[in-house]
Amino acid sequence: MQTELDSVLASQITEALRKGIPPQRGVAHYSVGNEKLIAGVKKFHLTGIQDRGIIRFVNGSWGAGKTHFFRLLREIAFENDCLVSFVELNANDTALNRFEKIFYSIVRNIATPGYYFGSAQMEAAPFGHVIQEAMGFISRGDHSGTIDISHEDYTKAVEVLFVDGSIDIDFKKMIQAYWDTYLSEGADSAMLEQARAEILQWFSGEGSIGTYRKKYGVSKLVSKDNAKLMLQSLAGFVRLAGFRGLLILFDEAEQAYSIMRTSQLRDAHNNLLHLINRIEEIPGLFMIYATTPDFFTDPRHGIVVYGALAGRIGKPEQKAPRALDTIWNFDAVSTQLEDYQAAAKKIANIYKVSFPEAANKMPDDASIDKFVSELNATHPSLSAVQFWRVMVTALITHFDDYMDGEIRPTSKVYGDVMNRLRED
Repeated sequence: MQTELDSVLASQITEALRKGIPPQRGVAHYSVGNEKLIAGVKKFHLTGIQDRGIIRFVNGSWGAGKTHFFRLLREIAFENDCLVSFVELNANDTALNRFEKIFYSIVRNIATPGYYFGSAQMEAAPFGHVIQEAMGFISRGDHSGTIDISHEDYTKAVEVLFVDGSIDIDFKKMIQAYWDTYLSEGADSAMLEQARAEILQWFSGEGSIGTYRKKYGVSKLVSKDNAKLMLQSLAGFVRLAGFRGLLILFDEAEQAYSIMRTSQLRDAHNNLLHLINRIEEIPGLFMIYATTPDFFTDPRHGIVVYGALAGRIGKPEQKAPRALDTIWNFDAVSTQLEDYQAAAKKIANIYKVSFPEAANKMPDDASIDKFVSELNATHPSLSAVQFWRVMVTALITHFDDYMDGEIRPTSKVYGDVMNRLRED
């Protein structure tokens, strides 16, 4: 299963690349250069995710391609029958010292392959689709996500759910409560949606325990004290639902550690160490943490201040990343001109799907190779703007020129693109 490259997706990719940013979907249609690492991830990790927990780290300076890689890996995981949750870590909403907030974000951003490949855009709370697909699989063996649920299907699913010892009892009760809403014949649709929203809020730590205890018979909310237990329960539920496992992509969008107080930093490090120490005991969980070099080396805020954590993770090595390495160092990746040219030709094909009328006006492969070569020779190696971002933006501009019949020199396109990117 892969995101089909139709005109809608092609246009979304084209418009994202026009701005020099990775698109949310469809990166596999133009990505090059990560083939060996992706092959290793599929061989060593995604095939074995049902039997053990796995954690890996990605090191890369700003612009090294971490976000692009994560979006590619997300699609690969979906194609290999895993669920994926993409979590951006920051100092306020999802800091690692408050693990309950991490769990909330994992749940808010989780998606199934069927939902991802079948939806035009992501919803605010896709976890409901996970719960819905789970009942279909447990009772009938399929992930169609149909809401035509019989009492027999419901009864079977509940029985299987409650005998699973890897899932917390309150977690089970809230899953059952969500399934109950599909048996409310003749109920007002607005009231049903409100009930489902309230149930999903429990997984995000919202509401009062009194309300949930009275309505659903639970004894607790998701909190700091039980968030790690709930993560283990989530992994168990994912496996019960018939998926290989859950891939969690942590992207440290800002240097959250650098503004933490000492006590917060200690809590964050302790939480990370706990995850590393326990991860192998949680089958079905694959976590990847992407960050910048300071995370490993900063003498005030990096993991070097915590010997036990530094000893478990280590430091990035100056070599191309391999799947079995603990740290995948993207700063050690050397992208060749041939890789850029191969990606450029894939982007040209995407542009043609976006604008079918461009098919007979586009440059041929040799012309595209020449344009990318000239662009690469023009761009300073120490520029603050990464060449990849310059190239994709310049390519779309170059193809636009061909559409308009006004082909400009590479130097002119480069100058206009750099001015635009510096303003962003």
